[in-house]
Amino acid sequence: MEEKLKQDISIGVNLRRLRRRAGLSQAGAAAQLQLMGLPVSREIVSQMELGRYSVRVSVLLGMKKIYGASFDDFFQGLSLGEE
Repeated sequence: MEEKLKQDISIGVNLRRLRRRAGLSQAGAAAQLQLMGLPVSREIVSQMELGRYSVRVSVLLGMKKIYGASFDDFFQGLSLGEE
């Protein structure tokens, strides 16, 4: 049988952890992303961390840079298969 994947897996907890590790507030993270040309507000950063707003790949790439993170950091501790 094929293994099914969970839908709507949130990386919000990891986003929050990485932002804090980088010493940034939500507003600071949003400001740095805006300087990279990404239209992200503090509210959107908050909603992404709460798992209520999907993270675009371009934003993930920006966060990777400003947080000094690897892609593995964003997905740490997540289970993709059914439980």
